[in-house]
Amino acid sequence: MKSLSEIDTTSKRASRAIGFSWGEAEEIGKSVRLLELFGFQGVKTLIQYYKLRPHQNFENLSLIKEKNISEKNSFCPISLGINFLDQIRSIEKLKKITFDNVAFPLLMISFLSRSSEIIGKRISVKFDEIEFLLNLNVNISSNLFNKDFPISAKNVKIDLLENKDNFLEDDWKTLYKLSEETFVNESDSLKKGAAGAGLTDND
Repeated sequence: MKSLSEIDTTSKRASRAIGFSWGEAEEIGKSVRLLELFGFQGVKTLIQYYKLRPHQNFENLSLIKEKNISEKNSFCPISLGINFLDQIRSIEKLKKITFDNVAFPLLMISFLSRSSEIIGKRISVKFDEIEFLLNLNVNISSNLFNKDFPISAKNVKIDLLENKDNFLEDDWKTLYKLSEETFVNESDSLKKGAAGAGLTDND
């Protein structure tokens, strides 16, 4: 079994050989490593993308807006991923972002997951009918583990979710009341035994 370090390094070198800068290649290596760590076919998808790349012009997108429409060809997932990560602080204010016609969209996922960690918010992603929930780069929820991923997505919808409790206030009050059973009332004996409460002054 290949180590995550091997996957990272080899993906980085292969990306540099394809024509990406060393900085971009390093980000791609981290991306593929993360996909494999979370149980997705990062290596396989990257190879598929690189085999097709010399024969098809993919669009790069420099500035990400609320709605992003490709002019002619599919968006490059790596360009989208890197720019999304770089611009996440301004993107956070948009809350909802859409892209049309993205090639090999799985390659975007780990960039979005790392973005989730930066802003401290979960990110919901939908590639056509496939859904992901990215949780602060700690885990990725999906029903697509170890399965082939579509090589394109006509519609990509990204929601930056506001942090909120996953329970009702009444449930919290009930739980807190139970926790109060562990509270200890301060007694005279505890006061006397507390630090600095001795009767003898040694100064």
